[in-house]
Amino acid sequence: MRLDRTGQAEAFDAIGDRYDEAFPHKEGQVASADWLIGSLPPGSRVLDLGCGTGVPTSRQLAEAGLQVVGVDLSGRMVALAREYVPTGVFHQADIADLRPGGPRDLGRFDAVTAFFSLLMLGRAEIPLALRTVHHLLLPGGLFALSMVEADVDDFSIPFIGKTIRVSGYLREELREVVDAAGFEIVEESSYSYAPATADVPPEVQIFLRCRRPPDAR
Repeated sequence: MRLDRTGQAEAFDAIGDRYDEAFPHKEGQVASADWLIGSLPPGSRVLDLGCGTGVPTSRQLAEAGLQVVGVDLSGRMVALAREYVPTGVFHQADIADLRPGGPRDLGRFDAVTAFFSLLMLGRAEIPLALRTVHHLLLPGGLFALSMVEADVDDFSIPFIGKTIRVSGYLREELREVVDAAGFEIVEESSYSYAPATADVPPEVQIFLRCRRPPDAR
């Protein structure tokens, strides 16, 4: 299944570097990447889903000695990530392309990050995307996920001068969806965040640190 992406990549192509300017404080994201760095041996392969400009996550992971592969729907974001994180490998692709039997096979990973990237999918697609992450991870692999807490599905919002469509869950439902995809939730945290732009409202960000069990379902 792939729902309509019309306008999503184009919006982020136009936003470019302004994304990092509008969201300068990423403590939760940095802390979750630190968790991965502290949990993985050097040289581990990590997939950054929705890598954006590569800052801060792909750069943080690469500077810690991990092998970083990034994927983003926006060609402009991929170009910036290649510039900012020259040791990483970045692809313009859709998460749906990475599904089992899909057209893009990037191999398997010791860890996957998805910081706010699943927001860009409709709710009907998010469980499938989580199963794709499960497929991409080696047994025992780690998964760092963040979402904005919101009871919305494919909802249009103004975003840094553009319009994008987002989905979200309330906290308990998010846990249920992640658990149903076969992940063990190791730790949870949340942050209240007010972006540095007038058209994006304050939000509660939920960060989940997860593991694909060794005897994966």
